[in-house]
Order: sequence, then structure tokens, then C-alpha cells
Amino acid sequence: MTKPGTNAREIAVDVSAGRISAVETAKAALARIEAAKALNAIVTIDPEPTLADAAAVDARLRAGETMALAGVPVVVKDNIWVGGWRVTQGSRLFSDFIAPQDAIAIERLRRAGAIVVGIGATSEFASKGVTTSQLFGPTRHPLNPALTPGGSSGGPAAAVAAGLVPLAIGTDAGGSSRRPPAHVGVAGFKPSYGAIPYGPGFAEPFFGLSVIAPIATDVGDIALAFEAMAGDDPRDPDSVNIAQDAGDISSLRIAFSPRLGLDVAVDDIVANGLASTVAHLAAAGLPIVQRDPVWPPGATEDAIMPLQHAGLAALYGDAFHRDPTAFDPDIARQIERGLAWSGSDVARALVASTSIAHAFATFFTDIDLLLAPTVPCVAWPLTQLGPDMIGGSPASPRGHAVFTPFVNHARLPAISIPCGCDAVGLPFGLQLIARRGQDRTLLRAARQIEALLQSQVRPPM
Repeated sequence: MTKPGTNAREIAVDVSAGRISAVETAKAALARIEAAKALNAIVTIDPEPTLADAAAVDARLRAGETMALAGVPVVVKDNIWVGGWRVTQGSRLFSDFIAPQDAIAIERLRRAGAIVVGIGATSEFASKGVTTSQLFGPTRHPLNPALTPGGSSGGPAAAVAAGLVPLAIGTDAGGSSRRPPAHVGVAGFKPSYGAIPYGPGFAEPFFGLSVIAPIATDVGDIALAFEAMAGDDPRDPDSVNIAQDAGDISSLRIAFSPRLGLDVAVDDIVANGLASTVAHLAAAGLPIVQRDPVWPPGATEDAIMPLQHAGLAALYGDAFHRDPTAFDPDIARQIERGLAWSGSDVARALVASTSIAHAFATFFTDIDLLLAPTVPCVAWPLTQLGPDMIGGSPASPRGHAVFTPFVNHARLPAISIPCGCDAVGLPFGLQLIARRGQDRTLLRAARQIEALLQSQVRPPM
């Protein structure tokens, strides 16, 4: 067997040129997954349909078809439908559920030649900042098995970081596909809301927030996957076509916000690393100013969290009443809170969400690209919901997640790319945020910034 390329672009070129077959790339990925069982990043494999799909890709190539992702092995998060596969949302309620069809994004990936080789772990209903469930247990950090990769897309992120696959597909309703990539040292992209069609699939507790989110070792592979999945579809009324790339990065107005305008704690290693990164980019010629978004009074994650709790309660409150033990205790507490919120509580959370979106819109009237932290800390023990301390102060269970949720409520595109490590090599990320619909401009800027940082960011793997 010819040794394939290491990223999705190289693999697709090699498979398309006949230097290696799609069946061979699929078998190699399955072997890597088998060898990395202890990571618990992949919760379901099904070699028979995987190899059948790979053989079909080889046949399509022989027939003269061109495919942008020919033979690329992909892991899909365990809350996105892959037709004919078990997809559980990490929940005992869906432990035997077989997806009746592909989500539109997966349908498009397969049309582009990608091969699903496994289902990546998620926390129950993708509703926790760590990746663990009663159904499958904890997913472990590729650099240190005692640590968590974060969540809820910890399985897909860990699979990419460990080299099991070059590309994975997660979801992001509050940072779930930006924070885990930041913690394991890969790239994770949250598109504009609607840029990639969502569903068909499970009912979504994060109404109007969650997006399909590619995760890869670099921005080039993310851009390739995004182009394969993006574009409107009549089956998703929220799906839209987005703008083309706006031009060279030198024309962009770029701001840096060290704490995203929030009164929150950040570990010194992250704060200093981000400052060094921004100084490096400025020295390379990028016109960066320091500026914070201005948030409305009371704008905190607590103000918008009733939406998540109420969504979970609406979908699973009846099942919770029948058998609370069927749920992860942390999810059970969220459902209990959701059942207790009043209609006016939820309406106030919607008002807070809208005000956050308007604040971001105001910020982007004269700024094109915002640089900010993805996470305020590095990974922590997998037995905890979050680190005990951040920035020298006791941390709440959600203290690690402060820099990502507002982006979802504004429905903006954002990407996390690696920008440094702590003294023992645990990574953290730089978050790039743009106006809604400027996904392609954001990806181009991220790719150029990624190239500028190559000399100072050591790969964690």
C-alpha cells in the first residue's frame, strides 16, 4: 500500500491520482481507530458500510468522476445523522437509534467522496463542556489520558488531534467545536448560522444557534470541507448562500480583544501567549488595533443559559419525569432548571441573546476581523466539569467556556487555530471572528494567519 498524504487535501489528490485507493485509506483509518480504543474518541464503527462506501468512491473515480474529498476518512459527531448508522446523542434514550437518512451536510460530504469511518463521542445531547456520557464514558485527551479534551465535540477533536482521521464534523451551539480543538491543538470552525444546512436530524435544544462545524489539522482542510457542505437547501429554511471572499487580508480592519470585553479570569500562560501572538502578527505587517466589544448591562452566559435549559426540558422533560436515572446527572440538573424557568424567564434570555447580537453587529460596523481567546485555560482533569482555578481565582464549572457562546447568539462565523502551549505542551487557541456571512473571508484570513504563526507555534502531536 502506498503511504497516503497526511491531510485531507493530500489524501484526496493521492486517491484521485490512483496512487492509493479509497479502500486502502479507509482500512488504514479503521486500523488507527482500533489501535486507539483507549482514547474513547470513536464510539461507533461499522467497517462493512465504510468499506462499501470506499469501494464505491474507487468505482466513481474509475468512471471519470472528480471529487474534492475523494477517499478522505471522516469522523462524524454522535448527534449528526449518518444514514444506516447508530447515532445516539450520547444518551441512553437513543442507545439503539439508527439514523434513517444522512443529514444534508453528510450527504454532501459523501457526494464529494468522503468516507465515514466512525462516530465521534459527544456529551449527552451535546450539552456539556466536557465529553463524557453514561452510555460511553469519558473521552480522553490525546496528550494526557488523565485530562479531558473539553466538549461537547471532544470525540471528533481528539480523533483529529491523535491522527486517526484528517477531518471530523462536529456541531457548535456555544463553542463545542472551537474549545475542544483549542485544547488539543487543532483547528475548529463555527460557520455563520445557516451557511451549512442543518438536519435532517434530532430535534435541537439550542433553537436557532447550533451549526455543523468542521474540525481538521489545518485551515486548508476546513475550507475544503466547508465548500463541500455549504450552500442553501430547500430542506432547511434557515440555510443561506454566503458571500464570496472579500479580498486580501491587508485590506481588513483587525481588532484584538484580550478578554472579549468581559470581566473574566484568564490564565497568565494564555494571556501572555495571545499577546505574543498578536505582537508577532503586528510585526508581520497586520494592522491590528486593540478594541473590546461593548456589551449591554447584564450580558453574561448566565443570562442566556435558560434557553439551553428550557430547550432540554421541552424535549426531554417527560422522559426525565419517567426515569431521571436515564440521564447524565449534569444534564438532569439542566432539565430540572429548564422545567422551573417561567415563560418570562425564557423571554428575558431571548432579549439578552438579541442584545448580544446587536452589540456584536455594532462592533463590526468598522471592524472586519476580531482576534480573541478561544479558551482562558488549558485542559483539566477529565473527572471535573471545569478547572478548579483560572487566572489564580476559583473557577465556576463554566469558567472555561466564557469566550465562545456570544458568537453563537450573534450567529457569526468564528474559527479557533492553535497559537501556543503551556510549559508541558498543552495547547490553547486564538479565536478569529467575523461578520455574519463573511465565512470565506474569515477562512482566508485564518489560513494566512496560520501560516504567519507556523514559526512560533509548535505542533502538540
